[in-house]
Amino acid sequence: MSMMGVAGIRTFVFGAAVFCAAAAPFFLSGCGASSPRFRTPAVAADTADDENEIRFASKIRAEVAREDDKKVDVSRVTKRPTAPRPPSGREERTPGGIDRDKVLLEAVSYLGTPYEYGGNGKDGIDCSGFTAKVYQKASSITLPRSAREQFRMGSEVERDSLLFGDLVFFNTTGHSPSHVGIYLEDYLFAHASVSSGVTISSLESTYYKGRYVGARRIVRE
Repeated sequence: MSMMGVAGIRTFVFGAAVFCAAAAPFFLSGCGASSPRFRTPAVAADTADDENEIRFASKIRAEVAREDDKKVDVSRVTKRPTAPRPPSGREERTPGGIDRDKVLLEAVSYLGTPYEYGGNGKDGIDCSGFTAKVYQKASSITLPRSAREQFRMGSEVERDSLLFGDLVFFNTTGHSPSHVGIYLEDYLFAHASVSSGVTISSLESTYYKGRYVGARRIVRE
C-alpha cells in the first residue's frame, strides 16, 4: 500500500466523519433492500418502466444475495490518524488534472445517500448520477447520464494502472457496462450501490471482481 494511497483513503474517511456526521451511523451499519433508507425505482405503469422495474428488482436481489466479502471497515479506518494536508494554496491534482480534494469532498458529501434509479440528488441517486454529479461539482466536467455512455469517455485504463479519480465499470445486470464508480486507491472505489446506497467498496471483493469490465480516465482539457 503506497503512502499516497494511505493518505488519500485517510483523507476520504476523515472527510466522511466531518462532513457527513448525520449520515455516518447509517453508512457504518449498512443497509439492505428492506431498509427504509433504500428506495426502489419509482416507475410508471407503461411497458418500458415495467421492464426497468423488473430488471432492477433482479439486480437488487443479486447484490443482496452476494454479500460483499471484503467490506470496508470504516469504523476502524476512521480511528487512524489523518495525513497532513498540502500547504495552503497548493492543489493536489488527479492524473486527469482535476483537484483531488474537491473530488474527495464532493464524493464524501453523498455518503449514505440512498439508491434511487434515475435519481441525481441527495435524497436519492443512482450510480451514473453519482459519478456525473461529483465530476460536475468538482471539475465542471459534464459526463453523460448513463454508465454505458460514460464508458465511452476519456481513455482506457488497465486494471493494474488505476489511479485516483478513474471511473471503474461493472456488468451487474447482464448488460455491460451497467454500473460505475470512482476509483480512490488501494482497490477501493466510491459508488452508488443498489443494495447499500452511496458507499465505499473493494474491487477485490468476489462480487465486484467478477463483474469488473474496465476503467476510463477522464482528462480535463
